[in-house]
Amino acid sequence: MANTETPLTIQFHGAAGTVTGSCMELTLGQHRILIDCGLFQGSRSLEALNHGSFAFEVGKIDAVLLTHAHIDHCGLLPKLAKEGYRGPVWCTAPTADLLEYMLADAGRIQESDTARRNRRYDRAGEAMFEPLYTEADGLRAWRLAEPVGLETWFEPAPGFRARLWNAGHILGSASVELEAGGVHLLFSGDIGPDNKAFHDDPAAPDGVDFLICEATYGDRTRPKLSIEQRRALLETEVKAALARGGNLVIPTFALERTQELLLDLARLADANRIPNVPIFVDSPLASQATKVFAGHAAELEDVEGADIFRHPSIRYVEDVAESIRLNSVSGAIILAASGMCEGGRIRNHLEHNLHRRQSTILFVGFQARGSLGRVILDGAERVRISGKEINVRAAVRRIDSYSAHADRDELAAWIRERHPIRGGLFLGHGESEAIEALRTLVQSETPRLAVVAPAIGESFALAPGAPPKRIRTGRVDIARLAGEDWQNDYADFAANLKHNLAHIRSEEGRRKALDEMRRVLANYEAARSQQKRRRRAA
Repeated sequence: MANTETPLTIQFHGAAGTVTGSCMELTLGQHRILIDCGLFQGSRSLEALNHGSFAFEVGKIDAVLLTHAHIDHCGLLPKLAKEGYRGPVWCTAPTADLLEYMLADAGRIQESDTARRNRRYDRAGEAMFEPLYTEADGLRAWRLAEPVGLETWFEPAPGFRARLWNAGHILGSASVELEAGGVHLLFSGDIGPDNKAFHDDPAAPDGVDFLICEATYGDRTRPKLSIEQRRALLETEVKAALARGGNLVIPTFALERTQELLLDLARLADANRIPNVPIFVDSPLASQATKVFAGHAAELEDVEGADIFRHPSIRYVEDVAESIRLNSVSGAIILAASGMCEGGRIRNHLEHNLHRRQSTILFVGFQARGSLGRVILDGAERVRISGKEINVRAAVRRIDSYSAHADRDELAAWIRERHPIRGGLFLGHGESEAIEALRTLVQSETPRLAVVAPAIGESFALAPGAPPKRIRTGRVDIARLAGEDWQNDYADFAANLKHNLAHIRSEEGRRKALDEMRRVLANYEAARSQQKRRRRAA
């Protein structure tokens, strides 16, 4: 171990004031490790952070410790590999198995989304976009995975000692216990809730200097439902949706949420509690992840063998042509990624179902601010998808009980079980309201505990038994980037423009309104040009 006089520092590069982009850098002398390296998701402004330079020197990173295979925790590993990182990515064996598919798929999405954007007619003649990374980069990052067993000490880099603990979040998820420079730390990763399908309850040591904890649902509590009660809720939603005569479309995360839904739908179908309709899994990544689950069936609770994922009602959709044929289907259950509707085949299904009064869109996962899923869930009457304005006439429903995250009370209990916390508690991986609510609750119980809500870019010096010492301030613009941005406003404006103009009774009035909008933009551009001339003259 390193000399205890060597200062240990931590810097937050993501998931601080936001729910995505998890990445923390720990420095001890000349050695540096990362805890996670995740993709930012949400508004276009927030996603633009993915394309900037890393805030650290890639060549100086000795190792990455990965908590789990969700893209907001691992999705920038391909970029890291693309820029020359060749060190180990320490993780559990199931996480390593999942990364092969998760990272390759992430690369394909980057390539296909970039190609689609470059083909858009409204961008003709403009500079071409380049993908953030490619499928090959994703596979290169996967090959860096170094599986390690739970609760087994290992040395990821000189001066660092670590072991992984079951986090109960998704297949392979882990919390990271770390010792470095005489400091004892615990990184929660994402913590699973009580009564979670497939996994044991979270486990981790107590008595640490610093606890770094997620706060995704720090501002809300959920009814404590058993798996059977959750299935009863799903049964009600399925019956109501199919009674409407249209499709039940479920935006779902390919990893874990899809498999939980398949488990419950299969059990309900076997018990004749839902109509005998086809259940389409329209996500190649979800199909691949399901195979990994089946391969680890012996390690999972509630599964009773891998055959549950090969139920006769379940149909896995692989090729694009088959996916497109689902546009003409009615009275089916369609599960498609991505869970926040920001990409993938779900956007096609929303395009063909949102405007249908007979259809139902059922949300079963967290929707980040600025994401299309959040816009729909918040009650938008019209949305813009791939340049098209879509009226929202379908029923929009939500079930919270499928969350893979602990709620406020469960997080507070998990933190309580880690006491004594001798130095301080960092709360991240949450929107500002969630972090503040959890901080208020924790400090009401332990008022002397130093509780910090770090910002992206902020760094702290850590010493045994002492509060963290801020040594660098963070970005002040993250709160703005994490919410809805001008592109969300534009999409809403464009989607509603024709509808609003139609409410103006005369053609003359409509033309006048358009002329006034043009005048506002022209005046803005003229004022901007004048400011530039003044600067040059000065």
